[in-house]
Amino acid sequence: MTSTLRPAGTTGAVKRPGRWLALGVLVLAVLLVAVDATVLGLATPYISEDLRPSGTQLLWIGDVYSFVIAGLLVSMGSLGDRIGRKRILLAGATAFGAVSVLNAYATTPELMILARALLGVAGATLMPATLALIRNLFHDPRERSLAIGVWGATASAGTAVGPIAGGFLLEHFWWGSVFLINLPVMAVLVLVGVRTLPESRNPAPGPWDLSSVVLSLVGMIGIVYAVKETAAHGLAPVPLAAGLLGAAALYGFVRRQLTMPVPLLDMRLFRRRGFSGAVLADLLTVLGMSGLVFFLSQYLQLVQGRRPFEAGLAELPAAVGAVAAGLVAGRAARRFSVRVVVSGGLAAIGAALAVLTTLSRSTGYPLLGAALLVVGVGAGFSFTVTADVILAGVPKDEAGAASAVSETAYELGAALGIALLGSIVTGAYRGFTGPAGTPAQAHESLGGAVEAARGMSAEAAGQMLDAARDSFVHGLHLASGAGAAVLLATAAAAWFLLRNQSLEDTD
Repeated sequence: MTSTLRPAGTTGAVKRPGRWLALGVLVLAVLLVAVDATVLGLATPYISEDLRPSGTQLLWIGDVYSFVIAGLLVSMGSLGDRIGRKRILLAGATAFGAVSVLNAYATTPELMILARALLGVAGATLMPATLALIRNLFHDPRERSLAIGVWGATASAGTAVGPIAGGFLLEHFWWGSVFLINLPVMAVLVLVGVRTLPESRNPAPGPWDLSSVVLSLVGMIGIVYAVKETAAHGLAPVPLAAGLLGAAALYGFVRRQLTMPVPLLDMRLFRRRGFSGAVLADLLTVLGMSGLVFFLSQYLQLVQGRRPFEAGLAELPAAVGAVAAGLVAGRAARRFSVRVVVSGGLAAIGAALAVLTTLSRSTGYPLLGAALLVVGVGAGFSFTVTADVILAGVPKDEAGAASAVSETAYELGAALGIALLGSIVTGAYRGFTGPAGTPAQAHESLGGAVEAARGMSAEAAGQMLDAARDSFVHGLHLASGAGAAVLLATAAAAWFLLRNQSLEDTD
């Protein structure tokens, strides 16, 4: 039953003591994941130089985390509903810290890909648990909106802290050090969380169906792998078979959920237009933005020649905008309506991405910084409000599974975005024409070209790097244009899908 939205202080909802301290612990988990995601992009040039991955391996390093986490989020969110969200959060945080050490000391591209995949397994336990615990900690809708705003603002702050801290470490230590900054955050989270977080679970959860878990994992990984490989190399038998297998597994997953007395994921949630519209908006938004996010650090360092710390500071406006917008997004949605705030935020991101199609090797920072600020503000408004819509539309007992759907949209969008838009950049880059004797390594990635230039004469190296950088920027133009088109179309779709939607609870 939908409740009437009431101001804080007049609602009959129970306000749990210590809920804001518990929120402080939860946002540490968000910070952990956000920092890890951003430092990978910053460290990519150094990983390319040291491990010498191929272009395809480099994309796998970037997106295998998202592949695995997208396949497991629903299962882990449902598991948290069953065994306890606090328990799975603390176990996942411990595993996340331990696997971060493996990332730091990887010695081959294959080991790095494996380490990122294992990190995805651990990461799948964190985000659904944090949102589900917020849903159960904050029963007043206005307090919950503020809590979600803090949650989203911390994620955005992590995207700022990650590049700055990572840039400092990269200038003073080896690239693996950027992954070790997870350890102190994890330690504080676990030690404080044990004492402050309340446990919550579904009182009548039903069994954790292993067949559904396998179908979900196979389906998501099969579909994403097929899209990635087809985008990179064209249609081939193996990706086609993987895609068909993934589609069949997802079909089986949906059919099984509809027939189970207590499903792993209640598919009836998608009948709610607000819920499904918010999930779709999140997926397409992240898809449109992820190509820019993944390649921006390379542009700043390898094209414009900025040092890692300077590159991290250059990305700061996006995080500042997202933090500021996230903290006021709930209030704005109540004043102007959900669809105005979400659609407006998405349209702003699309416009900023369109501006980035004008980037050149010598573009001044004011244009880039302004565009990143607009991207951050738009993302802060849209992501915060869609997260609130998703949580408000489900009963508290199903918060873990619903949160997992939300996070799956983020991760699937990131994986598809890196696969599709990343393949656009890679495909455009590989076509550059260098001087005679240009090594094949130079055509694999821009980092590979920089490394190859060290063994060439100054004149040949300069010619090759000029051609490689121009080609990379051309690829970035194409990816930004495609992302702008996706965001503007998503803004229009959200306007219709989120009409009459409000931030009210469903009991």
